[in-house]
Amino acid sequence: MCGPPPTARVRVETVGYGLMGRCETGGAPALTAPAVCDGAWTRMEHTCAIIKPDAVSAGHTGAILQRIEEAGFGVIGMRLLRLTKTEAEGFYAVHRERPFFDSLTTFMSSGPAVVLALEAPDAIARWRALMGATDPAQADDGTLRRQFGNAIERNATHGSDAPETAAFELGYFFRGVELTR
Repeated sequence: MCGPPPTARVRVETVGYGLMGRCETGGAPALTAPAVCDGAWTRMEHTCAIIKPDAVSAGHTGAILQRIEEAGFGVIGMRLLRLTKTEAEGFYAVHRERPFFDSLTTFMSSGPAVVLALEAPDAIARWRALMGATDPAQADDGTLRRQFGNAIERNATHGSDAPETAAFELGYFFRGVELTR
């Protein structure tokens, strides 16, 4: 896994609405996420992740959180909640016209879920790679959906697919002051 050497630190500074990190040598690691450590700035990206009701009820929350941390993501927000049907419909409004909308929102409101705000360089793509394909049967070995998912809808995890989606999804569940850095 590429990334800063064990003695590198990443200095994080606020730049507009995002964070930037600059690799520095010496001292203890401040960020374990893989990043290019050539003195250049690395964009810290945020994404929304959800441990879905199927994974929570099966007792997989701890194992999924461990995998998230081992992959180098910073958890800057976390909430255990149970969505109402109306809240699930609002969150998945982009899929309102799709044939799976009703079953998806019913499932997402069927039990507790863990909503996370994750931070890392290239967080959206890295989280989607860790999750794996939407269909657990098609997901690569070692991905969360392959290990913990049972079906396309009950696939253990959700993740934002683009920066604009991440902004909407994070705003749906977290006020800015609730996110820590």
